[in-house]
Amino acid sequence: MDLLRFITAGSVDDGKSTLIGRLLYDSKSILADQLAALEQQSKNKLAGEIDLALLTDGLRAEREQGITIDVAYKYFSTPKRKFIIADAPGHIQYTRNMITGASNANLIIILVDARNGVVEQTRRHSIIASLLNIPHVIVAINKMDLVDYSQDRYNNIVIDYAETARALQLRDVTYLPISALKGDNIVERSSSLPWYDGPALLELLESTPLDIDTDLSRGRLSVQYVIRPQTEAHHDYRGYAGKISSGIYRKGDTITVLPAGLTTRIKSIEAGGRAVEEAFAPQSVILQLEDDIDISRGDLLVNGGNPPRVEQEFEALLCWMDSKALLPGNKYLLQLGSRTVRSSIRNIEYRLDVNTLEKQPAPGQAGLNDIVKATIRTASPLPFDAYNDLPAGGGAILIDETSFVTVGALMLQ
Repeated sequence: MDLLRFITAGSVDDGKSTLIGRLLYDSKSILADQLAALEQQSKNKLAGEIDLALLTDGLRAEREQGITIDVAYKYFSTPKRKFIIADAPGHIQYTRNMITGASNANLIIILVDARNGVVEQTRRHSIIASLLNIPHVIVAINKMDLVDYSQDRYNNIVIDYAETARALQLRDVTYLPISALKGDNIVERSSSLPWYDGPALLELLESTPLDIDTDLSRGRLSVQYVIRPQTEAHHDYRGYAGKISSGIYRKGDTITVLPAGLTTRIKSIEAGGRAVEEAFAPQSVILQLEDDIDISRGDLLVNGGNPPRVEQEFEALLCWMDSKALLPGNKYLLQLGSRTVRSSIRNIEYRLDVNTLEKQPAPGQAGLNDIVKATIRTASPLPFDAYNDLPAGGGAILIDETSFVTVGALMLQ
């Protein structure tokens, strides 16, 4: 049974947590003891209603304020598919948490309050979905019950969002009118929306195709650990452990070690504790090589055509996630895969306006949640692929050298 990872996003109080709670509740994916706890903790229990948002809002501050602060993950399955849901916060100050949840998503559900339409945070989350190359987008126009299930209101929002989708070149966008609170069009089609003739949300989730990268021509394996037991039984053993992010590796293949540029051949491959003739993405493996080469954590073992670039200065789209401003000249640690290098910001070319999607002149700095194009220089060569070409080889983060906190997400160009 395949697995779909998806995230809910949108502005504050658009109903993301309630949507997930309703999806789990109506699909009968809540255990009896969970339901009993919900009934006891629900704010609306005197009115006979269950606050379904409590299923994902587990932090005390979230329940007290009625908001989502951190990303919450929920797991459920149907006879057709397994799911991992990431419930992302809507507040602008927690956008960095939304990026974390979206980084591994196959699909994003962007909620829009039918009363408010497309707002700034809707566009910001849509930009992030575009930058992260999330292949499928469902625009769920929520709270239709509060606008009397108006088809005109729904159509106006669809027209408005379609402009954003077109500007961001979102590939697969589906529109869906819902009421998470009432359960309209969540698991089953609602009679309250007779003018809508499409599938309900669960049917969309079950039928969305999984985009699996079938390009096996470019091998990428970032070394995470060098295994050198130096025991009596394994005196000469030296293995390089890591996860294959792209391509296929076969015993006897010629590989190149980057950034050094040295070449050797694969002597053996171990996967799952046994020797195999070949391995492919996304397997975790141990490679033994024919030659004794100085290989450390962070080195990239590549094969096939279209080798990655190896540079010390490059451009990147950057989502800034720290309250302290990003300024040219600032120094950070840059982590790509298992490789960490010192880096500095050379300049900031432009900032993306989240309302108009226009490129504003170079601002000289970036503030919290700004999306900018920057030039970065690293202290040592960095092997990478363009993010739009191979996301696994071009997505990186910036880390504050003093606090070791992630302060920026990068899409290398």
